[in-house]
Amino acid sequence: MNISENTMQILKNYSSINPNFIARKGNVITTISEAKNILSSCSVEEQFDQDLGIYDLNEFLNVLSLVDQPKLQMEEKWVTISDQTGRSKIKYFFTDPEMLTSPTEKMIQNASSMDNFDISFTLDNDTLNRIKRAASALGHTSMKVDTKDTGGIVLMVFDSENPTSNTFSIDVPGQGKGEGTHIINISNLKIVSGDYDVKISNKNISNFIHKEKPIQYWIALEK
Repeated sequence: MNISENTMQILKNYSSINPNFIARKGNVITTISEAKNILSSCSVEEQFDQDLGIYDLNEFLNVLSLVDQPKLQMEEKWVTISDQTGRSKIKYFFTDPEMLTSPTEKMIQNASSMDNFDISFTLDNDTLNRIKRAASALGHTSMKVDTKDTGGIVLMVFDSENPTSNTFSIDVPGQGKGEGTHIINISNLKIVSGDYDVKISNKNISNFIHKEKPIQYWIALEK
């Protein structure tokens, strides 16, 4: 088995959410943060023939980088990683999935079946980068999502504990009912770069769906 560049990008992203990783049999990979406030699912090109657990995904990715164009040969309890010539080989042992933190199939099904959303908007990659730069410059960690009286959505970087703090706001295309306060912790926006369709529910959950890649995230709102 060879791992594509697209899948490598997803795995690097998943390693930032949770170092534990389980690849279930099939072609869908998932992850959940230790705090269970970030959940993600993605369809990949590779087909896994068995469940396999990795305790430290970042370490595993570093191991893959030891050889050019890594080729994986799966066994029951380990994987042999070799280069295309077969001269270099690494034997990497799996971890019992029962010892790892991962989302259950029911968690993914429940998240995927959610349809009661109050706000929807488009978040492109440039806007996301601006929000993260503003948060860094202002020293804030919160982003508020509000509907505008004239239509559309405004995203505001602010200090949720200081009403007189400096703020950064940017308008994005979207629509919503404008009920309640929707706040996302910016540090939870651990998503693959790209453009997203975003939906937010009054049940304190948001859904980020990538416009080009078969990946989506469910991120809890701040209470």
